[in-house]
Amino acid sequence: MTIMKQFDIDPEPVLCSGHAACPGCIEALSVRHVVATLGTNTVAVVPPSCMAIIAGPQPFSSLRIPVYQPSLESSAAAASGLRRGLDALGKHDTQVAVFAGDGGTYDIGFQCLSSAAERNEDFIYFCLDNEGYMNTGAQKSSSTPRFARTSSTPAGKVTRKKNLTEIMAAHGVPYVATACAGYLPDLVRKVEKAKTIRGTRIITLLIPCLDGWGVADDGGLRASRFAVESGVFPLYEVEDGHRYTLSQAGKTRPVSDYLALQRRYRGLKAEDVEALQADVDAGWDRLSRRVAAS
Repeated sequence: MTIMKQFDIDPEPVLCSGHAACPGCIEALSVRHVVATLGTNTVAVVPPSCMAIIAGPQPFSSLRIPVYQPSLESSAAAASGLRRGLDALGKHDTQVAVFAGDGGTYDIGFQCLSSAAERNEDFIYFCLDNEGYMNTGAQKSSSTPRFARTSSTPAGKVTRKKNLTEIMAAHGVPYVATACAGYLPDLVRKVEKAKTIRGTRIITLLIPCLDGWGVADDGGLRASRFAVESGVFPLYEVEDGHRYTLSQAGKTRPVSDYLALQRRYRGLKAEDVEALQADVDAGWDRLSRRVAAS
């Protein structure tokens, strides 16, 4: 018998029903729990992305919190300005949270985010990482993994996925973490922890895109769990750039199980599967050493 944990979060919805997400969308599920944990004393920054479509335009947004929609490249700058404006009004307890995709984080918005992290601006940045420009036709981003087929890499991407978590941890910011809806208690715990910290906090959420990845409508949670269990997307935290904490016991399944769920890897050669397994094993070893050292 499985006992479901009841989360101690506001029962009133902050992301309301009637939004424009695809059926079975993991992004909507993830953001629903994030904003419920943050509470209504929050201001959201939402650049052009799937989340901007899901939430919808003001004044008809599905989010019951104020939303500011900046240009794609300027989310971190907008969040910095909002934070300083709220502080000037004495509203120090109001959270400023960015909800941006990987295109607006890994790529187009990276310079802005890096600059804000260098200044240790006080906001929480959520990267909703669906590993591509899914909102505009499933083109590849620098978050797209090696060998994944996209509309702009129909034969498979030839370069590796950028390691955003390690890059942001190298900035020495107070808190960087990974999470996913497949492990909701871990996700909620990390959001609660981030709320108690001041300075730049970055949480990357893995968002399996049902259409872009070629996953069944009811397969998003399974894909996110397999990503964690195979070590493709390890769950961990980095505090102050050097204190590593692993949120999972270890890898429990081969990468091939994860790949088999997705149309974007269909027909992958055996040697390519072995190469991806070797990449994951090497990354896991590096992460394990950092955890042990801290």
